[in-house]
Amino acid sequence: MAALPPGFLARALGRIKPSPTLAMTQKSRELKAAGRDVIGLAAGEPDFDTPDNIKEAAIAAIRRGETKYTNIEGIPELRAAVAKKFKRENDIDYTPAQTFVAPGGKTIIYNCMMATLNEGDEVIIPAPYWVSYPDIVLLAGGTPVIVETRLEDGFRLMPEALERAITPKTKWIIFNQPSNPTGACYSKEQLKAITDVLMRHPHVWVLTDDMYEHLVFGGFKFHSVCQVEPGLYERTLTMNGVSKAYAMTGWRIGYCAGPQPLIAAMAKLQSQSATNATSISQWAAVEALNGTQDFIPKFQKIFEGRRDLVVSMLNQTSCIECPVPEGAFYVYPSIKKMIGLKTPNGTVINTDEDFANALLETEGVAVVHGAAFGLSPFFRISYATSNEVLEDACSRIQRFCGNLR
Repeated sequence: MAALPPGFLARALGRIKPSPTLAMTQKSRELKAAGRDVIGLAAGEPDFDTPDNIKEAAIAAIRRGETKYTNIEGIPELRAAVAKKFKRENDIDYTPAQTFVAPGGKTIIYNCMMATLNEGDEVIIPAPYWVSYPDIVLLAGGTPVIVETRLEDGFRLMPEALERAITPKTKWIIFNQPSNPTGACYSKEQLKAITDVLMRHPHVWVLTDDMYEHLVFGGFKFHSVCQVEPGLYERTLTMNGVSKAYAMTGWRIGYCAGPQPLIAAMAKLQSQSATNATSISQWAAVEALNGTQDFIPKFQKIFEGRRDLVVSMLNQTSCIECPVPEGAFYVYPSIKKMIGLKTPNGTVINTDEDFANALLETEGVAVVHGAAFGLSPFFRISYATSNEVLEDACSRIQRFCGNLR
């Protein structure tokens, strides 16, 4: 295969790397295809099937001939459903004209950053973070400002750390809870402490990623940013989607709401890229948001049981410390006690990436190393799979740890 000429690729591509979570998922799939016994715990994807009422709505849309281009911002029915959802569940008033639909939540973030960032603009990103946040900022020409959180603080951003990170160049903070990768959530009081800081800095905008809103446990009550501090309404983009709570990852529907001039700018960008989200998926999302929600508590209960299983089994090892997350479907355990130990074949665990590679090689368990999320030495497990698979995977991790010296 001929190489590309020097300088042929855009310099902007040099700022970013492939998604580490997708890379590990792909690697585990390739090993499985080659006959290896591999358990993949890297993908952030519910194993549940999309509920039948949602699938039937998509089939009905196909039969009605809803297979053409749609409005760039989304079909009116879905934009109305999004506005209704934000009022019903978050007590935030948006008109349909303030809403926007894109092919997945990642595209919302991409459109927002590309439409607003100029060279020198800073975006605060608490770490650990979802792997795509910094790369999207870099691709848009901005500067990610990473603010590390601590396990001792439940991986929550502390108000004083946020205060220190804000400069005259700060344009956005990307705020995600429940968190991918830690599952960390913020109580109303904890969130108010964060918004109080932002109220003192009127040049800073907030992109709040609420994708895991419905996946919270133990009676935790979710609050969104504008719900806690209405004073931030005019400089907040509230983002969500149907991927996680409705088991619709492949349908690729993300949605958001915010100030209308920002929505118009994002639509201008999308008009020259994806044009619109898939028409059939949009009609399915209408049913997801407007239809019965009775399966969500069932999903929550199953995920909570899986969380408890994984946390318990990982904490039975001597070299892993696994905190109990309040939401999402991830755990983010520490391997601090493992650093410097050797596997039976002599491999030294110097980093969390060493751990992830050695675990995959020796035990066939695919996880994502913490450096991919900006905070080491940790790793992420997605427990969005069956109890049987999780028990097997955690037993293999226990065996791996037991063989370290």
